[in-house]
This record gives sequence, C-alpha cells and structure tokens, in this order.
Amino acid sequence: MRAGILGAGWIGRRHAENLASRADVTVAAVCDLDVDRAGQVAAAVGDARVFRNWREMLDDAELDALWICTPPLAHADPAVEALEGGLPLYLEKPIARSQPDAARIVAAARGTVCAVGYQWRAVDVLADLGAALAGQTIGCLVGQSVGGTQSRPWFLNQAEGGGNLLERGSHHIDLARAVAGEVVAVQAAQSAVRLAPREYATAGDIADAVTILLHFSGGGLGTIVVAWTSGELPGRYWLEVTAPDAALRVDLDPEFRLSGVSRGSPVAATSGHAPFERSVDRFIAAARQGARAQVLCTPADAARTLAVAVAAEEALRTGRTTSVSGSAES
Repeated sequence: MRAGILGAGWIGRRHAENLASRADVTVAAVCDLDVDRAGQVAAAVGDARVFRNWREMLDDAELDALWICTPPLAHADPAVEALEGGLPLYLEKPIARSQPDAARIVAAARGTVCAVGYQWRAVDVLADLGAALAGQTIGCLVGQSVGGTQSRPWFLNQAEGGGNLLERGSHHIDLARAVAGEVVAVQAAQSAVRLAPREYATAGDIADAVTILLHFSGGGLGTIVVAWTSGELPGRYWLEVTAPDAALRVDLDPEFRLSGVSRGSPVAATSGHAPFERSVDRFIAAARQGARAQVLCTPADAARTLAVAVAAEEALRTGRTTSVSGSAES
C-alpha cells in the first residue's frame, strides 16, 4: 500500500514511523506547509516525495490511501476531495472543528473507506468490558485524562483547536459513548487555575482543566475530567463504570487493562495489542477489502462525538445544561 501523509507535525511523524515499520506499506508522499519539516519526515521513513500543496500531492503522487494529520480546521477540504476521488482515508481526530465540516466529510465518505483516529476504540479489553456489562445499563461513568501534552499554536487557541475539551477530552467522550451509549445533554465547567508548564502560563485562551457531565440516553450519568499538567507529573488515564451488578475499571495508557467485579465474579483482562497500531491495522484491512464498516470509528460516529463536544463548549459559555443535537448521520 502506497500511503500519503498530509501534516508532518508530531502525530504525522508518529503515523509515518508506524507505517514505515510495516512490510505491507510504503510511505510514498509527505505534505506540509513547512516543506523542511515534510522533508525531515520523508527522509526518516525512506524515499517519499515531498509536497507543500495537498492538491498537488493528490494529483501527482500515486497513492492507495491517505493519512490526514493536520489541525482540525484544515480537515474538511482535503478529506472531501480524497474521499470523493475514492481514496481510502485515515483522518486523525477530531473529525473536524465544526459540525458543518463534519457533515461534509460524512457525506463524502458514504462510498469510500474512512476511519477517524479515536484509537481507544481499539483497546482489546473493551470487548471484555462489553461482555461483563451484557444486559446491564450503566448508571455511573467516571473518566479521567490528566497529564502532559505537546503544545501546538492552534491547540492553545480555543476557536482553532477546541483546547483541552475537544483536542484531548474528546478521546474520553468518544470512549464514553462507545461504552455507555449516546449522550443527550451535557453540562460543563472549567478551572481558572493554570496547571500547564510555566512557559504556557500566559499563552492562548484555553482552560487547563475542564469537567464535563454527560447525560446518557439510558438514564445514566458520566463525568469526564480533563487536565493539562506538567510532563514531570504522572499521567492518569482511566475509565470506571458502575451498573446494577458490576463495578469495572479500564486503565488507559500505557497499560490497557480491565479489572473489577460483575455479577459476583472477578473480572480481569489485559490488552495484547497497542491501540494506536491496532486502529491502523483495522483501517488498512478495511481499505484493502473495501469494507467501510470494518473500521473502528466511522466518520458518522466521530461526528456524533463532535456534537457532544460542541454542546459541552456551549455549556461552558452559558453555564446551562445543553442538549446534544445536529450530529451528522451516515
């Protein structure tokens, strides 16, 4: 498979390195507005062609699949053009910055394989969690995403990247939806205390800590806490769920494991695969087979996650409970 990579930032580099390590994929082209940065990624993975303009890459490079790793505001145009041209697409999360852009991508993907990179969908033990919860409705869900992250200029701008709520918190929003079902309303609050590294103390307009309260369609509640801290502090990434006959915990990153009790019996499982690589594995298999439903997170599903995040942003602005609506449909 000849892969093209649009966006040579840190996540683009990670995808390039992962793809270059495979025997069944060649990184054929790398595109970035910063040609030097694109050239560095291309040189690190072999003999890839370098482009500054994504349209030129799509026109001139012979590609079997495309990875889009740009900031969310720049997702829609190249994603739509690639998908409408029949080129399988791995689109890094979130699907887009706005719901109208997400709707364009969902519509374009109706005939082409497209995966959105919510890699926690690929955690092996989610299947064990589902089995332990079979027949039960989750009444309480609590998730935490606290730790360091790499800063990017657009990440520090709420309007451009959605800050911690969208760029980081949507991983947990998506996982909560996958585990507990659809979200119908949200509440949200943010901290005024600076927790990020000191060099970012006066940069940007994002909150370093955000808490989101999710109201699930099944009647349960979920709380997600997101905080950006110094990389010198330990990261904490986990999800806990409580149902009538179950209390279960999934530890996330770097060890992906399930523990707890269901129907009076202990539950324990450990993932055998890294979710980042497994998510890509599923996409590549789906692209080879033309099997749109085989990817772990479809554009329509990612658009529903975006709808929850957008509602949470509105709840932050207004201080009110906000209904979730307007997600794109497949």
